[in-house]
Amino acid sequence: MTSSGDEAEIVARVRGGESAAYGELVDRHASVAKRTAVFLGAGADADDVVQEAFVKAYRALAGFRESAAFRPWLLRIVANETRNAVRARGRRARREELAAPLDVVLDPADAAVSLERRTELVAAVRALPEQMRLVVTCRYLLDLDEQETAVVLGWPRGTVKSRLHRALGRLRDALPDKEVQR
Repeated sequence: MTSSGDEAEIVARVRGGESAAYGELVDRHASVAKRTAVFLGAGADADDVVQEAFVKAYRALAGFRESAAFRPWLLRIVANETRNAVRARGRRARREELAAPLDVVLDPADAAVSLERRTELVAAVRALPEQMRLVVTCRYLLDLDEQETAVVLGWPRGTVKSRLHRALGRLRDALPDKEVQR
């Protein structure tokens, strides 16, 4: 478990010239950064997106607010890098993303869910319009709270709530015989 105090200390060490300390932040957040990139559409390019995001975060660390949490700030960079990668890739890369193996993107808790149900759910989430897919991904697949989701996506918290509400309604319609959390 990480604490924001620990991370603030690490950030201060990096800012103080101890660049090797940045590796501790990378170790702590690489997994969630990769999941974020994959779920937001990076697919097979997730490793490249995450690497670029960490490089950009390192370069931007001087502008990072000391009182802010590092993870949402980093994930916002990952989300932006993912959007850039998806746009640049075009239609061919989009087909490759959809063909990416699901086992790589799901965490152990999700492994308990049956493959059929998981496949249906992921397909339904991927079929959502981009903004709805992003908010569902952040809240439920990455398990971010509303505030973290708002920071990651750069939206007001009320927008997160309303888009999440509409997205869940669409998922209920798409998966009528399944439980979709209200």
